[in-house]
Amino acid sequence: HIDLNFGCPVPKVTRRGGGSALPWETDLFTAIVQAAPREAARGDIPLTIKMRKGTDEDHLTFIEAGRIARDAGVAAVALHGRTTSQFYSGQADWNSIAELREALPDIPVLGNGDIWSAEDAVRMVEQTGVDGVVIGRGCQGRPWLFGDLQAAFEGTGRRFRPGLKEVADSFYRHAELLVDYFEDEDKALRDIRKHVAWYFKGYTVGGELRAALAAVPTLEVLRGLLDQLDPAAPYPGAAAEGPRGRAGTPKRTALPDGWLNSRGLDDNHKAMIAAAELDVSGG
Repeated sequence: HIDLNFGCPVPKVTRRGGGSALPWETDLFTAIVQAAPREAARGDIPLTIKMRKGTDEDHLTFIEAGRIARDAGVAAVALHGRTTSQFYSGQADWNSIAELREALPDIPVLGNGDIWSAEDAVRMVEQTGVDGVVIGRGCQGRPWLFGDLQAAFEGTGRRFRPGLKEVADSFYRHAELLVDYFEDEDKALRDIRKHVAWYFKGYTVGGELRAALAAVPTLEVLRGLLDQLDPAAPYPGAAAEGPRGRAGTPKRTALPDGWLNSRGLDDNHKAMIAAAELDVSGG
């Protein structure tokens, strides 16, 4: 399926009116979510959207945006229970997810935010009534989380608790797949470096070895580094679980000048959006 991401809080996106800044401009948002499902339907492709609560607590858009998307025929709506200005800080507002679920009884609603384990996912469904969950940072360095989720929703207690060898093997396979994807070993190995801290969170890996992994140049070197790990080291328990990545702190959202002055685009904003659609714009 196709998913439109109206949840991105990154300044280089929002300062051009994209990502989680876009739903504030009602006409533009409506035009996109009306046209996109219509075109996707030509190929019988479901289209979903993901969004945040709004740009900040004074400019909430999620209920209105959800209704617009539903009326436009999207297959499902996902809500991250944070505003743009929160980035990933603080605690996700699951009450807002429950509120959207109640406001849209005739379409699947999915919840997102602070799901670090299968138990978190089950708890969100129980508390909010959503039809399912969307996983973001929780799966960083833990591709097996999705198997845990399936087991939890099937009512079983089976969970994957990998030892260090299993994590290392998964990490290496991830790097191999990146090489296949990019068709460029150098680019793939530069990409895998950012995953080191996520995969090995809580496991005993020496500082020098972690540093070497974070600068690994080739698959051959990666294999040699991973072979230095203790293959008998067990799953470390709670130390390997919990939040992944940087939460950051709340900050003022980067927006185009005058973006919040009205819910409609002025001529300057229209010109900016048109320029962003050019093939040479980079976004």
